[in-house]
Parts: sequence; C-alpha cells; structure tokens
Amino acid sequence: MKRTAYLLPIAAVILVAIFSSVFVVDERQKALVLQFGRVVDVKQDPGIAFKIPLIQDVAYYDDRILSRDIDPMEVTPSDDRRLVVDAFARYRIADLLQFREANPTGGTEQAEQRLDDIIRSQMREVLGSVSSNEILSEDRAALMLRIASASRTRAANLGLQVIDVRLKRTDLPPQNLDATFARMRAEREREAADEIARGEEAAQRIRAQADRTVIELTSDAGREAEIVRGEADARRNSIFAEAFSSDPEFFEFYRSLTAYTRALQGSNSTLVLSPDSEFFDYLQTDGIAGSSGAAQREIGSAQPALLPASSQEATAPADDSTAPENDVTAPADNATAPDDSTAPAGDAAVPAEGVMTGTGN
Repeated sequence: MKRTAYLLPIAAVILVAIFSSVFVVDERQKALVLQFGRVVDVKQDPGIAFKIPLIQDVAYYDDRILSRDIDPMEVTPSDDRRLVVDAFARYRIADLLQFREANPTGGTEQAEQRLDDIIRSQMREVLGSVSSNEILSEDRAALMLRIASASRTRAANLGLQVIDVRLKRTDLPPQNLDATFARMRAEREREAADEIARGEEAAQRIRAQADRTVIELTSDAGREAEIVRGEADARRNSIFAEAFSSDPEFFEFYRSLTAYTRALQGSNSTLVLSPDSEFFDYLQTDGIAGSSGAAQREIGSAQPALLPASSQEATAPADDSTAPENDVTAPADNATAPDDSTAPAGDAAVPAEGVMTGTGN
C-alpha cells in the first residue's frame, strides 16, 4: 500500500509533463518554440508538436490575411488642394523569425503601428506627387498600386507581406467644403447660362429664318395675286372696250345712268350743280311748242325722268307762264311756249337754281 501511495504522485507528474510537452498548431496559425526567450523552432504546418516542459514556451501568430484600417489623414496634392484620405491595408505575417526579431517585445500591436507609419508615409509621398483631379479620377487605382508596391518593400523588413492598400474615401477638409460647393455651384450656373444663351441664339436664328420664309412666301403670293389681278383687269377692260366701242352713244348713256344711280342714293338726295353741267345731259329734254317749234326747259315738281339726249320733246308750265330769268331754256330765241303746249307726264324738270332732288335706287 505504501509503495502504491508513492507511485501515484509520480505518475501524475509524468502525465502533466507529457501533456505540457504537447501543443497543437491550428491550420490558421503559425507557432514559434521559445527557450528562455530565444527561438529554437518554427512550426508552420498544422498538427501536433512537442516541446520541453517548463523550459520551452510556444508563441502563436495568425497565419491568415489580416486587415488594418488606417486612420484618416490629410494629404496635399501638387495643386495645393488638401484632401482627407481614409484607407485600409491587407497583410499577413510572411516570415516569423524576422517578424520576431523586428518586434521582440511588442508583438502584433507594435508591428501594426509600424505598418501604419509605413503606409501613411507612402500615401503622402505618392498622393503628393499628383494633382487632386488624378486622385479623384480613374487613375486612383494606379495610385493605390504604387502605394502598395512601395509599402510592400519596406514592410518586408518587418516580416510582413503587404497584399493590398485601398483608399476608402477621399474628401475635402470640413473648412474647405463650403468654398468648394460654392465654386461648384458657380461653375454649374455658368454652364447653365451658356446653354441657355446657346439655346436663345438657336431660337432667334430659327425664328428669323421662319419670319424670312413667311415674308418671302407672302411676297411671292402677293406678286402672283397682283399679276393675276392685273391680267384679269386687263381682260375685263378689253371686254368692256370691245362691248362699248360697238355703240359709243349707248356707252355714254350707260355711264350717265350709272353716275345717276350712284349720286341719287337714299330717300332724300340733293345735288347742287350748274344748269349747264354735263351731268344734266340725260336729265334735260328738248321740246317743240306749237307751230313755231321753240323748245323750252321749265321747272316742274315731278320726279326726273331719264330720256335720251336726241328726244325733241319740251316741257311747259301748266299756267302758260313764261320761264324765269335763271331757267335753263333750250331755244335760242328765248320764245315762250304757247298755251296748248303741255309737258309730258314723264318729262324731267330741272330747278332754276340748278338744284336736283329725287329718290335714288
């Protein structure tokens, strides 16, 4: 029994020693075996490994691709327009021994801080050599490749492999935003004003062309209308001339009737004319009185009748009185009409003072 009591602690110590000497390397990790702070072995393959208990220690490092956000920083491009750049990097631990030598005490945190400094310095160098327009344009991809390539060379001294560097955002500083927005608004307003001016110019040109076309079409139509109207008037005059030239006396009579119709319009038309006016050629008649054959014009109250100038009838007053001094008489010897000469019912009477009244149609 006493012997068994001594063997149990020894077995427990042996088991603890065995378990403490075994460690497992995950497929997502790499491990360094340290003996009194010095690296004695590197475990890069996943699986079970052994170490000396109580003498050796194991340091584990992530073997995956890691992401590191870079704090926003201000850069000044070549055109002196400050920009606030926000970036991130992807890296991995490529060389464990070199990584341990470069960061003996700080470990991963110290390595990441040093990586931030490297990337920030390369961003200032690369972005400061180009203009802000290139940073904000499609050329930014090439700029990111330059930053990653330059950072990869310097990060290799830390045992790190920089896989990629990306710019997440590129903004203006808050104090410059208002001025930038105002300048952008002014540029857009100027472009809008230019477009409006070009539109107005095109509208004026189209409107002027349309007005010119209207004037030309109107002028051509008016000219053609005048030509047609002139030809029609000439044809009409030719027809009238041919018709009236066949009987000039009838033409004169027709012209006088037309003049009477136009002059004596309305129900109370009055004309004041001289008794010997040519207008009375077809309103006055020549009459023969008794055996002497003297013609005389006298005043009558009847409506005027239109008679041909060749008629030889005479008008006589009803009371056989002589004509007044201002009457228009046809006979040359100023003889008075005999008692038996009476005026026909349709004869025209002309007032002595040259006043003609009547109803026109």
